[in-house]
Amino acid sequence: MSVRELVVLGTASQVPTRHRNHNGYLLRWDGEGILFDPGEGTQRQMLRAGVAAHDIDRICVTHFHGDHSLGLAGVIQRINLDQVPHPVTAHFPASGQHFFDRLRYSTAYRQTVELAEVPVAADGVLATTAAYTLDSRRLSHPVESFGYRLTEPDRRRMLPVRLAEHGIAGPDVGRIQRDGVLRGIRLEEVSEERRGQRFAFVMDTRLCDGAFALAEECDMLVIEATFLDEDSRLAADHGHLTAGQAARVAKESGVRHLVLTHFSQRYSDPDVFEQQARAAGFEGGLTIAQDLIRVPVPTRHQ
Repeated sequence: MSVRELVVLGTASQVPTRHRNHNGYLLRWDGEGILFDPGEGTQRQMLRAGVAAHDIDRICVTHFHGDHSLGLAGVIQRINLDQVPHPVTAHFPASGQHFFDRLRYSTAYRQTVELAEVPVAADGVLATTAAYTLDSRRLSHPVESFGYRLTEPDRRRMLPVRLAEHGIAGPDVGRIQRDGVLRGIRLEEVSEERRGQRFAFVMDTRLCDGAFALAEECDMLVIEATFLDEDSRLAADHGHLTAGQAARVAKESGVRHLVLTHFSQRYSDPDVFEQQARAAGFEGGLTIAQDLIRVPVPTRHQ
């Protein structure tokens, strides 16, 4: 059975707290796992969340601040220790290649797994598979930072009633799907377009065009909300979003489910983030992330 869900491994910005580990997020997308921003302690959080090294097919790092990347060393070594049977691809800002190298080779270990490095230098497509296209957009932060977006290809859903009306059954269904026409009946007459699902991951940034572009019509948006709205000056100074600003991105972009995360240690009441997101006018599904929770990607409209 296909599974599409976000496993939250950590939600803290800058420093961990008693209840929040540094960042870490695993997106399960059918049979593939994409690990975003593994901060310090990610390997232990994986154990607590029931995530194995074998679950990781791709690693995406938004930028090289420690709370988003210090866990890379342990995760990479664990992938090799467990002899993951498939290659793993890593994406990260090209300007931080020296940081990635230091983390990858920080200590001695036996390399048993192929780890392909595909750095990000500009907006655009990073990978295209049968299941999705992964692309990136530049964000606004004191160090170079990129967000990521996963887009499933649009497909067609067959309509049983219309197939029956035209006497199309059995092997003929496959033929019309393959050829686009059967006995004068066009595929469009017995099917409808099913829009592919979309997921975006937006971490440390101010409000910027890249954040809105990544979020556009997403089924799920995972986005930082480091500060509350009353601290908007601090947010701007440090290159971050407030809860209300993150909700504005989601509202104006038509997001179906919003996941707020990356909270400053100065705040202890998560309910306030929800209140400010709703006050900003976002009416869709909303999750205030907590360590070790799982958030399903919303089911399709069709």
